[in-house]
Amino acid sequence: MNKNVALIGVSGYAGTILYQLLKNHPKVGTITLYGHRDVGKHLSEIQPDLVQYGQVDPVINQFDPQKIMKEADAAFFASSAGVTNQIAGTLIEADFPVIDLSGDYRLSDPKSYEKWYKKPAAKADDLKKATYGLCEFHPKLSRYVANPGCYATATLLGLAPVVLNNLIDLDSIIVDAKSGVSGAGKKLAPGSAFMTVNENLTVYKANRHQHIPEIVQELKNWNPQLRSIQFTTTLLPITRGIMATIYAHVAKGIQDPEKIISQAFIDTYEDKPFIKLHGSNLPSIKDAAYSNLDAIGWQYNPVTGVILIVSVIDNLLKGAAGQAVQNFNMMFGFNERIGLPIVPIMI
Repeated sequence: MNKNVALIGVSGYAGTILYQLLKNHPKVGTITLYGHRDVGKHLSEIQPDLVQYGQVDPVINQFDPQKIMKEADAAFFASSAGVTNQIAGTLIEADFPVIDLSGDYRLSDPKSYEKWYKKPAAKADDLKKATYGLCEFHPKLSRYVANPGCYATATLLGLAPVVLNNLIDLDSIIVDAKSGVSGAGKKLAPGSAFMTVNENLTVYKANRHQHIPEIVQELKNWNPQLRSIQFTTTLLPITRGIMATIYAHVAKGIQDPEKIISQAFIDTYEDKPFIKLHGSNLPSIKDAAYSNLDAIGWQYNPVTGVILIVSVIDNLLKGAAGQAVQNFNMMFGFNERIGLPIVPIMI
């Protein structure tokens, strides 16, 4: 049976892509749109490209949790950080299915959220009800899924095989992560203007990116011995895509590291449809572009004892809207591939 859904926030990049995916999803019926600033407007007024060829031109409704619970089977939040935790309480209390693309429910510690996001945190009791929805590794989903951040998705999927199998020195992890400009969102800012980004590379939010605590939180769930990581973000002069380049020293005592590490990646991801393993042929941004794939490659350097891991995703799909739909599929028992692009667009 098809599921009717509510989508809160369609004006941003992630909301736009999510709407497109849901419109083409064979198990989704009615999509009702909700917003804040654009209430009463038709979709064509804020996203004209989404309404073409005689398709329905829906109105943006005022957020109403009672209406959502009456008319929909699930809700997607594609709103900015600091919004969801102010309005989702009624849905959480009612145990209504929610997939939240904001960062409001990813961190279990309210103080950590306030430190990194500089905004008031959700209630501690509500945070306990949320599942961190990294699709390849989440336990049984709760009814409230906190969709992971884009940088966190690429980094965690790259590190999982070596952390879970105790193959690296946990104090040696360095992540050099790079993103296309769409990761900065639609809001105009000098740092993402064409004249700034074009023919340029810019390091930003060094040691203070808000995805750092969720990466560390999940890594500690996998191995409590981990203390911290070195994580740097760089803005690329491209529209979309993330490349997380990860370095770590191989743990002492590992015999034949290259073979053991390769087998760990194969064993970890052999039944995961959206993980594409490249082995020593390190992937490029285009190996995941416009798909829900994570393309992962690795190389071991016997001279330095360092393992290099390259994890590549499309930040708007696997890093946001695509993973949200993947979580939706798994939440309702659908094949997780339904409605999601699995072939990258190379040109």
